[in-house]
Amino acid sequence: MRFVIAALFSLVLTTAVAGDFEDGMAAYERQDYATALAKWRSAAQRGNRSAQALIGTMYLEGEGVAQNYKEAVRWYKLAAQQGDTLGQFSLGFMYANGQGVAQDYKEAVRWYKLAAKQNKDRAQYNLAIMYYEGKGVPQDYVRAHMWFNIAAAADGNIDSAKKREITASTMTAQQVELAQRMARECMSSKFTKCD
Repeated sequence: MRFVIAALFSLVLTTAVAGDFEDGMAAYERQDYATALAKWRSAAQRGNRSAQALIGTMYLEGEGVAQNYKEAVRWYKLAAQQGDTLGQFSLGFMYANGQGVAQDYKEAVRWYKLAAKQNKDRAQYNLAIMYYEGKGVPQDYVRAHMWFNIAAAADGNIDSAKKREITASTMTAQQVELAQRMARECMSSKFTKCD
């Protein structure tokens, strides 16, 4: 009987969190930021990682709240630590740019990698940039090409494709072939074999 009651309570709680999250989305789309924030806070306090990441974005952009990078980082960390790709990508962005935290390229790379391996194309692109420029990692055109290639395949982004070609112009034919093989292996393994 306890199991049934616990399962029903969990279902009610999950439904309430989902309802708050969806209500927050609807309010945000109406640009009713105060209601969106209230609904997302309710969901976030019950562990909804998507709501946590979106609250972070509201603080980053100053939507319905005073712009506050430290508060954005706080919410992004909550989401990122639960595996939310927006939270991971955004936390990488904050570290890369020193917004709300001390600039730390290694930490940016760490969060970009986590999001990139969940097929977040913007994280893949930013990770490629980090390898290309040698920020937080040793400069590595092969890995930069690999991640540009993956980002271009994920979203067809013309910037990713252009950067891939620019990177290829600094590489040997063997390096390009290696980068392409690495990209195929990474994608075919569902991002488990990308290092």
